[in-house]
Amino acid sequence: QPNAMGGREVGGLANTLAAHMDYDSPGARSRVADFWGTGAVADGPGYKAVDMFEAVHRGDIRVIWIMGTNPAVSLPDSARVREALARCPTVIVSDLRRPHRYHGPRGHPPTRRWAGGKRMATVTNSERRISRQRCFLPLPAEVKPDWWIMSSVAGKPGFGEAFNYKRPADIFREHAALSAHENNGERLFNLAGLANLSDAGYEALIPVQWPVMEGAGVEAEGSTRLFSDGRFVTDNQRARFVAINTRLPAQQTSDDYPMVVNTGRIRDQWHT
Repeated sequence: QPNAMGGREVGGLANTLAAHMDYDSPGARSRVADFWGTGAVADGPGYKAVDMFEAVHRGDIRVIWIMGTNPAVSLPDSARVREALARCPTVIVSDLRRPHRYHGPRGHPPTRRWAGGKRMATVTNSERRISRQRCFLPLPAEVKPDWWIMSSVAGKPGFGEAFNYKRPADIFREHAALSAHENNGERLFNLAGLANLSDAGYEALIPVQWPVMEGAGVEAEGSTRLFSDGRFVTDNQRARFVAINTRLPAQQTSDDYPMVVNTGRIRDQWHT
């Protein structure tokens, strides 16, 4: 998953706030609310993916917007997922092709994809390296990026001022500034050095590992190694090791059964 960490950095998980802040961290929620100038910040974690579709099935969620995945393929018990979507009054699917039929009212905004070289964004991999993705193919006139679609939708009920982005660089600067907001070194994720990046600087951004401290600029190398100062992200700043006991698989290979077959169908498999 080349952007699993990037999704967490921007608060893409239902159980975290943006910029790697947790709901149970003291002051985290008020810090985010202060940065965005709003009191409308969730006061606790939302539904995780599997639980969310159970809530859709029960009718607790009546509008769902699906982006970047196909839950009818990726989630366990696909028949129940399809049934949940069929029950949902409003299903919106952002995809580059017509989605599976969910037998209910739905929208289908045409969106970009990276595989066709039509996406401009950043991704972060597991070594904390932020990389810019750049378009290399022209876009059809009717195709819009996800950020533009979401900003346009947000403007309809009156939230346009909070989503007044003109280009991806605007969003990245806000993302970087939030990571640095009231960050006195206690939070590792810090992009202070990129918070004032110009549009040209964003276009020229080279891969960099966070944290990127203030004054680093577009040519910054970032931080190749964490914890070199001997301090860790724990209450006492000491490293925490957890001892484990090795447990062999319940079913071992033998002369009669020399092979192990992996069906590829496991719980919480997101690659579609």
